[in-house]
Amino acid sequence: MSENETDDAAAGRAEFARLLEASYASNQMKRLSNGQSVEGTIVAIGAEVALIDVGAKGEATIATAELKNQDGVLEAAVGDRIHATVVSTSGGIALSRRMQRGAATARQLEDAFRAGLPVDGKVEKSVKAGYEVTVAGQRAFCPQSQIDDVRETDPLSHVGRVYTFKIVEYKEDGQKFVVSRRRMQEEEQAALAVQVREKIVPDAVLSGRVVSVREFGAFVDLGGGVQGLLHASEMSWSRGSDPSQIVKVGEEITVKVIRVEEGGKIALGMKQLSADPWSTVEANYKVGQVLSGRITRVSEFGAFVELEAGIEGLAHLSTFAPTGKPGGWSKSVTPGMTGAFEILSIDLEKKRIGVALMEEGTSRANSARPAKSAIVPGARLTGKVERHDKMGIFLFLAPGVTGLLPTAETGAAHGVDLQKAFPLGSDIDVMVLEADAAKRRIRLSVKAIAAAAEAAEVSDYSARTVAAQAQSFGSLADKLRGALAPKK
Repeated sequence: MSENETDDAAAGRAEFARLLEASYASNQMKRLSNGQSVEGTIVAIGAEVALIDVGAKGEATIATAELKNQDGVLEAAVGDRIHATVVSTSGGIALSRRMQRGAATARQLEDAFRAGLPVDGKVEKSVKAGYEVTVAGQRAFCPQSQIDDVRETDPLSHVGRVYTFKIVEYKEDGQKFVVSRRRMQEEEQAALAVQVREKIVPDAVLSGRVVSVREFGAFVDLGGGVQGLLHASEMSWSRGSDPSQIVKVGEEITVKVIRVEEGGKIALGMKQLSADPWSTVEANYKVGQVLSGRITRVSEFGAFVELEAGIEGLAHLSTFAPTGKPGGWSKSVTPGMTGAFEILSIDLEKKRIGVALMEEGTSRANSARPAKSAIVPGARLTGKVERHDKMGIFLFLAPGVTGLLPTAETGAAHGVDLQKAFPLGSDIDVMVLEADAAKRRIRLSVKAIAAAAEAAEVSDYSARTVAAQAQSFGSLADKLRGALAPKK
């Protein structure tokens, strides 16, 4: 075979392929008919119409308005794939994604039914168990349960309105013509939900509408019926915030996706959209500083004090001076109470601030109580009775420091009522037996003081006896030496 013959064969195959493609395009165009469902790609979007490539010779057209939502916002872009129905092939291919409100043949309605094409219909009147609806000049029936996805208290509220419906049954040339608006709503919601979930990823910032508010937080609709939980703790940097005081049902808010849990649960946050107030604590707060604060809650180990939004300090129970009354310190403080608080400690790593309520303008940090560094084994201190316990008596020693005086170390006789012997608020002189900072344990004793005093007396007595004996022996020796000395 010559080189020229090879070239001719290749050219022949190329021409055959071109003719086959042209034939296919021509046949494709011929096959398109009114009511036919097609899929195409958007190639251009104009003010009035958009061009759609449906695989035929020449592009089809569709009204740009059909690519917009109810608010008039364009929801499609060049390159998107859409489903539509052929409504005309005269002078070009015209497409629609919904049946026009004008007249339509039974064949067109049946094609719309088979293609799942939405149709516009006007609710003419309320009838038994539903509504009479006019669709493309023909009468259809919409069951009451299918008119809306929300139960309407007044059925007549739908009469006279034009809605978009889905044809759910079309038989006998329209003798059985049933439509559903609810089905249409559900499909739109489902399609929107797919789009929304694609956007729901950790750290994504989204808009949503508050649909319900509970004690623990609020549920937010992110679109398409997709809801996320905005927990109360994620609403504000402030602790104990009331969700109902921060968001309202129906309110449009901006949230941040914290995490998407297994099973599709979505955790949202609002406080993450503003700076963490702890980022400025090091610059704005110092030990010994006195600030106004509000007690937000009281626990068994102290009171939490809000110093500013998102910044809380803990006034440990040991920082409250004993009251000498039943109930002790906890009876003297209540949530909502305000006052002046002194900063005792700051732990940036653990985000903890220790505070103490100021009393009559006196600094707790500079009180007459011993410093923590002075509380070591063997030290003698004065503690104030804070509370009684089965283990003994707890004494307030210094701001943030409480020690235990065990019953056996009180020096009281067996069976003595310690509450009467050592009343609340009374001062007791004690000695430190053990001070374990790691275990936050301080063990005290009254007996040890007596024992130390007794030991000191014994030691002093012994010293005096030895000195007296030494003196006595000295005098006797002088006398012996005198008696034995030769007389002059």
